[in-house]
Order: sequence, then C-alpha cells, then structure tokens
Amino acid sequence: MKILRCTGLKTGRVTRQTIHAITGMMSSQASPQVIGRIARAQRGIEAVRHVRDTTFAEDASRIRTGHGPASMATLRNPAINTLRDAGRNNIAAGLREVSCTRFTRPLDLLGLPVTCDAT
Repeated sequence: MKILRCTGLKTGRVTRQTIHAITGMMSSQASPQVIGRIARAQRGIEAVRHVRDTTFAEDASRIRTGHGPASMATLRNPAINTLRDAGRNNIAAGLREVSCTRFTRPLDLLGLPVTCDAT
C-alpha cells in the first residue's frame, strides 16, 4: 500500500512524500478513504504524544513499571484537554499560568467551587 502525502501547504510550496505501509486488511476493506482516515488519526495521536513529551518530559520519566506509564498518561491527557478547552494553544504556558497565579486557579479552570476553612 502506498500513501501520498502533500505537505508545505502553509509555505506555498507543495512537496510530495510517498509512504509505504503494511496492513492486515483485505484489499476489499482497504479503500483509499479508509486508509486516509487511519493515517490522519495516527497523526492526531502523534500530536498528543508530542505535547506530552515536550511539556511533561514523558520520555524522560522514571515511571516505567506496571501500569504507571499508562496511568500518568491518563492523568496528563485531561490536563491538556482542559487547557485547550480554556482556549490555550500553548500548553506549557497554560500550565505555568495555572500553577503560578493562585492556588485556586486549577479549580477555577475546571469549574469546581473553592471553599477555604481556616478553622
């Protein structure tokens, strides 16, 4: 199977790249539309992994055994999605703002009430 990818649309220069992939699907199942959908979904997954690695240094994490890595990824994904829902495109800057401004800011972002009992 060959996938033709066109890139550089923002710069005005169109480059073509042929990608070879292997699939277990039968030829009757592997229509160009299905393969294209699979390829686009994979790019979306890689984009999330890139954000997790660059912002949270996931590849450098010392958590490597059992369910630890999957559990941490499960905790990081809602943090990224919450910041994106709040209009933040730069996740690292959003995390800095949330963690440095006030201790109640993460709760405000989630829409949770804050009660402080100093008794």
